[in-house]
Amino acid sequence: MSVPFYVSPEQIMKDKADFARKGIARGRSVVVAQYADGVVFVAENPSKALHKISEIYDRIGFAAVGKYNEFENLRVAGIRLADMRGYSYDRTDVTGRSLANAYAQTLGSIFTETAKPFEVEIVVAEVGADEASDQLYRLTFDGSVADEHGFVAMGGSAEAIAGALSAAWAPGQDLATSLRQAVHALGEHGTEETRELPASDLEVAILDRTRPRRAFRRIEGAELEALLA
Repeated sequence: MSVPFYVSPEQIMKDKADFARKGIARGRSVVVAQYADGVVFVAENPSKALHKISEIYDRIGFAAVGKYNEFENLRVAGIRLADMRGYSYDRTDVTGRSLANAYAQTLGSIFTETAKPFEVEIVVAEVGADEASDQLYRLTFDGSVADEHGFVAMGGSAEAIAGALSAAWAPGQDLATSLRQAVHALGEHGTEETRELPASDLEVAILDRTRPRRAFRRIEGAELEALLA
């Protein structure tokens, strides 16, 4: 009689985490940063059909890196949850914190209960009445949640990009400044070679706190080129 093959739980979790990190590292990075009037999302993404950045609800945005089909499933599930809660109770009951908690439970269950974890990292951002009340939640593949302030970088070169932003970003700066800082950090540290990213290779959106209800808006074309100039 053969002896069953045994692998310790610690080794299984380590292997899963290493697998997920490698998958995420293969993707291009995303930056989410605060500015005086809201939150800006910047992704290196030349595709015009497959988005890394999306609206979830009135004042809540979503950004992700990793495997597209997996974070797209999470995005759709978040929209459905937000719509259901807003319809059943009140639109103000839909918050970034509640969505981040729901995503954390989902990712944590998938990581511990299935053979293959999701190869994703996501950010849920909610714009508030002022810069101090903005909320940025970063969620990793194992369901861990971090409440970030100022900016968040995700993807394979996240540490280098975050280091560049920490030396440049400051509270209260305008949209153009935050956008150019994010694009510069992505171009300088997003890959092994320093590049100048054109507007056509970027996906950019904002949560604008000055808008009356739906704060999410994409920035494209001539408007994006003017901000980068």
